[in-house]
Parts: sequence; structure tokens; C-alpha cells
Amino acid sequence: MSIHPAIRHAADADHPGWFTWDVGGPPRFNSSIGKLLVRQGEDGRGWCRMFPEQAHSNLGEKVHGGALMTFVDMALYAGGAMAGANVAMAVTLDCSVQFLSPGELGEPLDAELELLAETGRLVFVRGRVLQGERLVATYSATLRKAVLAR
Repeated sequence: MSIHPAIRHAADADHPGWFTWDVGGPPRFNSSIGKLLVRQGEDGRGWCRMFPEQAHSNLGEKVHGGALMTFVDMALYAGGAMAGANVAMAVTLDCSVQFLSPGELGEPLDAELELLAETGRLVFVRGRVLQGERLVATYSATLRKAVLAR
């Protein structure tokens, strides 16, 4: 599993079977999503969980689409790592999100990620965002692994 060195990843005492995914160091945009948990599924897929609260709401008192897109983008990396992809140093090339039903506040949202293919420079994934059994969104994305200076 490839995890960026700034990520704090440890078992979460409040959620058995889940692990933390906290970005250390100075405050970053990642913190806007709040607590993020990850786990590897029995089938090798990656899973991420967020806990939507008032700060993630739109004026209709549902989860804001921008918060869902941020959650999906974070799942590309956290869920990608859980699925075995080498995404510790990568960027999102494209991401398509289909919103299917509203996300409710106060109920965990789960993003499931399936690794479709990985090449030397690219990672292809797809997934679903669920709230309980209800499908909230689907997504697909391409990531490009960073070329590090030598």
C-alpha cells in the first residue's frame, strides 16, 4: 500500500475495521471534509467514509454537491491506496460524477472504489457513493502519477 508520508493512518477506536486518513502538517483543503476513514474491502476494493454535518450542507439541508465531489476526489487517493494503487504522489486528470440522489446530513457516506487498471503513469478507477443501501452518486476517474525530480 502506497501512502503519502504526511498521512496519519491508524486503526480508529470508534469504528472497528476502519482506519484514519488524516493529513498532518499545516491546515489544508482536505480538512474541509472532516473526519475521513478508510478500509480495504474483502474483494480488494477501497472504501472511504465521511460524516456529513451542517458545514457540508446546501440551502436544501442536503449534502452540497461540492462536498460530495470533494469526498469523491479524496476517495480517489485514500480509496485508491486501499485498493492497492500507487497513488501517493498523483494528480487527478479527469473525474466524472453522476449525482443520483441527495445525501442526508448526520448519516455516514461511503465511497467504494474499484481499481480498473494501473500503468506506469496512469491509474483508472470507478466507484459508487452510498448512504446505507441508497446509491447517492457514481464516479469514474483517471489519475496521473507524479514524475518526481531526480
